[in-house]
Amino acid sequence: MSHYDFRTPRLHVDAPLRAGAAVTLDRDRANYLFNVLRLGAGDAVLLFNGRDGEWRATVAEAGKRAGTLALAAQERPQPEGGRVELLFAPLKHARLDYMVQKAVEMGAARIQPVITRHTQVARVNLERMRANVIEAAQQCGVLALAEVGEPVAFASMIASLAPDRLVVFCDEDADIGDPVAALEASPSHDGIALVVGPEGGFSAEERAMLLARGHVVRLSLGPRILRADTAAVAALALVQAVLGDWR
Repeated sequence: MSHYDFRTPRLHVDAPLRAGAAVTLDRDRANYLFNVLRLGAGDAVLLFNGRDGEWRATVAEAGKRAGTLALAAQERPQPEGGRVELLFAPLKHARLDYMVQKAVEMGAARIQPVITRHTQVARVNLERMRANVIEAAQQCGVLALAEVGEPVAFASMIASLAPDRLVVFCDEDADIGDPVAALEASPSHDGIALVVGPEGGFSAEERAMLLARGHVVRLSLGPRILRADTAAVAALALVQAVLGDWR
């Protein structure tokens, strides 16, 4: 991992980032830097946009409702895209917020809501999810913004997966065993789709659809029943540690 500056304030912007450029702040970002953080002219800020890496900038103009930042040099290059996507049954607001934030921290490249038979939440606020992605990335030094997908039906999700993509699904009916060993024994693959079901679990038909597909690993998460948001974080930790970028 490249050196990370933990002390300088960090801000997500949509503008392209390049040496010598100036970034004009909108009202919300100006308020955050100049009224909340109390920054002023000459103070340093780290900028990222999810495409051009992380750049050091200084405050050129500071106002209550607007401002300008002058870019100096790139601090960290943009990393390659991640290989793990999280496919999950939507949850209620607070638990969904938590799961999205933690998925970003854990390096998920894509976050995809999936409507299953026992899904308890039918509508998903995608803008709120995207805002949580940006907030988590901004706070935790993440450079790649996870893509947020439109909700899809379970059968459509299964059909859309590439044949060589490894599907890891958290199955409460799987025999309790060593999840690390299960992942280590997985077949060769091109990327990982981690599937987490609703709090009511997968239906028998959904489980059969998953098992009928090649490149599948059933993952037991131990002797206790975990809530869906907890299961997602636990499974992401296992996947990243065994097959992902924690190695």
